[in-house]
Amino acid sequence: MASERHDLTDADERLAPLQSGPPQSASLAALSGLALPVEVRIGSASMTVGELLRMGAGAVVTLDQPVDEPVEVLIGDRVVARGELVSVGEEMGVRITEIVDAAEGER
Repeated sequence: MASERHDLTDADERLAPLQSGPPQSASLAALSGLALPVEVRIGSASMTVGELLRMGAGAVVTLDQPVDEPVEVLIGDRVVARGELVSVGEEMGVRITEIVDAAEGER
């Protein structure tokens, strides 16, 4: 019985690294410092060139996104998260409220 216990203990010790989460490969660790441009999509509008040319300072372009809807955070053309616009001092920011599943993020 003691040898069976010993065998199980050995198996637990061998499996411990696997149970603590997936190991990061060297290539993944190398990519972690890679900087990518992040864009935030707040909405869109469609207008003619004439309408655009007639706009002046102070004109407002109405977007198709309701004010209370989350904005999309993109890397390249892939949506990676959604969030809400916030004020960060004199600048804008996005408070992340949802991380998008990889399959859903493809557009």
